[in-house]
This record gives sequence, C-alpha cells and structure tokens, in this order.
Amino acid sequence: MATDPTLAGKVAIVTGATAGIGLWTALGLARKGAALVITGRDPARLAEAWRWIEARVPGAKIETEQGDYASLRQVRALGERILAKHPRIAVLVNNAGLMALKRVVTEDGFESTFQVNHLAPFLLTLILLPALKSAAPSRIVTVASDASKFAKIAFDDFNLEHGSGLMGAYPQSKLANIMMTYALAKRLEGTGVTANAIHPGLVASNFGNKGPVTKFVWSVLMRPFMLTAEQGAENALYAATAPEIEGRTGLYLVDKRPTPSNPISYDGAAVERLWRESLRMTGAQTTGLAA
Repeated sequence: MATDPTLAGKVAIVTGATAGIGLWTALGLARKGAALVITGRDPARLAEAWRWIEARVPGAKIETEQGDYASLRQVRALGERILAKHPRIAVLVNNAGLMALKRVVTEDGFESTFQVNHLAPFLLTLILLPALKSAAPSRIVTVASDASKFAKIAFDDFNLEHGSGLMGAYPQSKLANIMMTYALAKRLEGTGVTANAIHPGLVASNFGNKGPVTKFVWSVLMRPFMLTAEQGAENALYAATAPEIEGRTGLYLVDKRPTPSNPISYDGAAVERLWRESLRMTGAQTTGLAA
C-alpha cells in the first residue's frame, strides 16, 4: 500500500463515503496511509464501501459510522461517537449531500436540502473541532459547488416556503457551505486547523439523478461533458493533502486553484448572521471559538 508519510496512521473522516466523490476521496486517503472513518446513512452500503476500499488497499484501516443527516440527533450522536474514539483527527472531508426533487421537512423542522447540506456538516464540524485542534496541523475540507454562484441566502425563509422553492434550495445550501468555511477559517486562525471549500466539477454520479426527466438530462445530455467520480474527488484530495497549501485557509478551490466565490460570501455581516442562525438552529456549542 502506497503511503504518504504526512498521513500514515493519521485519522481522516469522510462523510457520505458510500458512493461517488466521497468513496473515491476515501480511497485516495487510504492510499496515502490514513486511518479512515467513513460515514453514511445505510449500514449495508457502508459495508459495501468498506469492502470496495479494502480490495484496492489491502490492509487499510477503515471504520464505518452510520448516521442520517436528516436527523440532527443522529448527527450529534455520530460526532460524539467519533470524538470518543478519535481524540486526534487530521482531516475532515464534509462531502455528504442531497439534491432533493421535492420539498421535504426533516424531523427537526428544516427543509431537507438545507439541513443535510449545511446544518448537519456545520454541527458535525463543531463537535469534532477539539480533535482537529489536537491533531494540528489539520484540515477541514467542505465539498461545495459552483451552483453557489447563482445563490442567495434566504435569511427570512430558510425553509423556502415562500421564496424560490426547490430550484434555490441546492445553490443556497452550497453558498452556505462556503460561508461556513470562511467563518471557520477566521475563527481558527492561529490554531493550525485550516478550513477550505472546493468545487468538485460536474460529476457523472447518481447525485441528483432521480426521476425520468433528470435521468434523461443527466445520463444522455450532460454525461459527455461530465467528470468521473474519481476525477471529481481530485480537488477534495488536493485540499486534504497537498503540501503546497499547508497552512492556507479560507480558500474556495476550483481545479485546485483558489477562485473567487459568490460576492455574498465576502459580506462579513451576512457570514456572521448565517453563523449565528446556524448555531441557533443546530444548538451547536462553540467552546474555544468566537460565537
């Protein structure tokens, strides 16, 4: 097994690692010697992912942790289990995501896309921060999207009951990912923990590929222009492991290059408002961080 001496034996968490970008990101980290923890909501798919990675990296250290991001109670329990087992975490890749075709409200009372894509990784990241700080230099990588460039944050309608509806749900959540990253980077200055967001590219996976119309658009019209999941994982792996960006934080990376994000993400007041609202909605604690 090829290893990278900077990751050998170090703990790396990849959420949503049962397929697509998450699975290939986990494989890449395993090849660099990381002790993996992969998360997903389906135990059977987690076991299948474990076998898939192990077959390609014999002897890889892989743990699986189940948790459904549509339940903040499960996210909190997931984070607490990981933290109890791993007091030092070198890499956290927030990859798990959702592109819903209909409006669903979670058990917590939030629109599902916003909760799964933003509130859940926000909460998990804050729970795991003590372990990330203990392992510094360490990295937080959040998989965002260029869909964020067309978004705004509906501060008065997070659940999109009265605004742009589902067409705005995914872009809003990805913009929130980037704004969360910038807020984290600011609060983590001097700790040795970096926070960066990435755009993986347009990837030919099953993400968003639901329903007859979207299947036709995704599989027939768009597929010739899409990246493979393996190619899509390259930007996440770069952000998680590249020595040349050691210590660089608050970046939005596209094709492994720092790239300007939506102008809203540079609005300090908006970023701080989203941070406060996210704390309120998740009940997350910010021990050792500015609220």
